Amino acid sequence: MIEVERLAKIYQIGEQKVTALAGVDFSIDKGEFVAIMGPSGSGKSTLMNLLGCLDLPSSGVYRLENLDIQGLKADQLAEVRNRRIGFVFQNFNLLPRATAQENTELPLLYGRVPNASQIALEALERVGLSHRAKHKPTELSGGERQRVAIARALVNRPAIILADEPTGNLDSITGAEIMKLFHDLNRESVTLILVTHEPEIAQQAKRIIQMRDGKIVSDEINVVMPC
Repeated sequence: MIEVERLAKIYQIGEQKVTALAGVDFSIDKGEFVAIMGPSGSGKSTLMNLLGCLDLPSSGVYRLENLDIQGLKADQLAEVRNRRIGFVFQNFNLLPRATAQENTELPLLYGRVPNASQIALEALERVGLSHRAKHKPTELSGGERQRVAIARALVNRPAIILADEPTGNLDSITGAEIMKLFHDLNRESVTLILVTHEPEIAQQAKRIIQMRDGKIVSDEINVVMPC
């Protein structure tokens, strides 16, 4: 599903060049559940941005479902993001004046998908939140907001879900509920890539990639106890 070869990202800050990603290599198969860990400045967020087609690499190769991402135009990248990738963020990134259902509909509206309202409602039902469809984010708990974000990520049936610190703003009980939802999705062969600084969260993934100074320092299969 994902193939990365010598992927690098260098930022030009004034006269100085800063290497955020220093030529990494790995592949991820369909249905994997991968956690990416590392200290601040390790390159994990840069890698996530590249995998999510939010940015382009300075060099190297990134193929998503055999599609070579390099050389795509802005509108083509936007199409890839909308159709093939679902995003879940630490801060939820929900529109405050829109209902849960309207927030979930957004990717469908961008893609001009018919029956968007019904599809969004089905996605909310999948995450156990259809009864809160008409509520706005201020009327929802943190865990409910994250469930809306996950429903929005799922609504276009993407090939991959990228989750950036999805439990970072949640208490431990709510975080556990969100992780159970991720496990349920993974059992349905949804491919998950999760960035986290929390070891107990990373240990729930089936594979852990450790990063430091823009490089991968370890990439290991993890034995996960059944949930």
